[in-house]
Amino acid sequence: MSKYYVTTSIPYINGEPHLGHAMEFIQADVLARHARNRGDEVIFSTGTDEHGSKVAEKANETKKTPKAFADLMSKTFENLTALLNISNNRFIRTTAKAHEKTAQLIWENLKEDIYKSKYVGWYCTGDEAFFPEAEVKANKGICPNHNRPYEKVEEENYFFDLSKYGLRIAEAIKSDRLKIIPKTRRNEILSLIESGLEDISISRPKEKLSWGIAVPEDKNQVMYVWFEALMNYITVLGYPNHKDFKGYWPANVQVIGKDIIRFHAAIWPAMLLSLGLELPRVLYVHGFINIEGQKMSKSLGNSIAPEDIVANYGPDPLRYYLLRHIPSYSDGDFSLTAFDLSYNNELANELGNAVSRTLAMVDRFASGDIGEIPPPEHDIEPYERAINECHFDKALDDVFEQVKGLNQYIEEEKPWQLAKADDKEHLREVLAYMVGSLMQIAELLDPFMPQTAVKIKTAFKDGKSHEMGETLFPRKDND
Repeated sequence: MSKYYVTTSIPYINGEPHLGHAMEFIQADVLARHARNRGDEVIFSTGTDEHGSKVAEKANETKKTPKAFADLMSKTFENLTALLNISNNRFIRTTAKAHEKTAQLIWENLKEDIYKSKYVGWYCTGDEAFFPEAEVKANKGICPNHNRPYEKVEEENYFFDLSKYGLRIAEAIKSDRLKIIPKTRRNEILSLIESGLEDISISRPKEKLSWGIAVPEDKNQVMYVWFEALMNYITVLGYPNHKDFKGYWPANVQVIGKDIIRFHAAIWPAMLLSLGLELPRVLYVHGFINIEGQKMSKSLGNSIAPEDIVANYGPDPLRYYLLRHIPSYSDGDFSLTAFDLSYNNELANELGNAVSRTLAMVDRFASGDIGEIPPPEHDIEPYERAINECHFDKALDDVFEQVKGLNQYIEEEKPWQLAKADDKEHLREVLAYMVGSLMQIAELLDPFMPQTAVKIKTAFKDGKSHEMGETLFPRKDND
């Protein structure tokens, strides 16, 4: 039995969970469920990034200690994974004692590539990140993520010898030993690496960053939040000696957003090479979700809470929309109008209708029992290839082509006319094909819409019709 390890990035807890977090959780969940369905033993990890000055500031604003604030915010992300039916079996918190202890051990094991020096450079408080001179110049001194100027910082910090690893990382990416999906992101990071990686500051003075993990043997310095947060992918496995680490590393896929590609495709691989560890096999980089054509932002007040959508529709319709209608390889747009259209036209009319018609006809024309179900006829290789390439929208397009085909088949064969003509043998064949098609569709939908898949499989279990209790996707009239 193969082992499979998939991770999301760990969200920073200075704000509430939003649709972007939901999409990343769901994308990784598809990969985890798909791996389990083919018989792999899976570790699927997500969690929360809880240190840094922004967390301390937010805690102060709410009159809480940083730890109490972290406990509260981390729970909101954990609740979201439950709400979305995410099947993660690890949830790591960077304030956990085990992570802190292992992070200090990793620091010690990186010591050959760590040195102390004066840092003079550019910092964005919004990102809690330092940026190279070339990137600051390219952005004309304004951070594109937060639309405010970078700050000039001068302080004595520890540095990591990132420049030493540029050629090795580039070679790993070019050879697909570290495969980056999609190719546009692969080309983007290769261009950055080949322009020359600079050594990076990996700590801050304690008086400027008190909420973090102390640097071993230097009580005046605290690990830079991004540097220690990246370690979570191996601390959660019990690096260096636990059987999970030995059995599951390297990760099969790490799922991240496009805004943190530099950390995950340059800094993280360099850390792993310094530790003498293998690189992740695949780094999948998704885009952003815009809301009705505009970037999600607190100032615009246009964010949509995933909880509100799930409360009205359940988790599967949201999973479906984010996986099929937000492009897997680029940015996408979300609007409640588009969501409603997708729900009513594709889920209620196409899929829901196919299920309810088939169920009714098996009841009416075969007394609820069609006997043996034929094996599926559809080629699922394109679907499998799409999932392995993290092309979730393409995989769902393929499934819904089968749904469309089934509806066309029903219209062409007209089982109600076969029943009138008393053509029992052909009628049974037609009904069996309809049920077989739906059972295969359910199997293919399972990683994407697990609750829906179970309902369809249960409705036609053993070639018999079973009462569903309620319509699969009741139409919504939100006018």
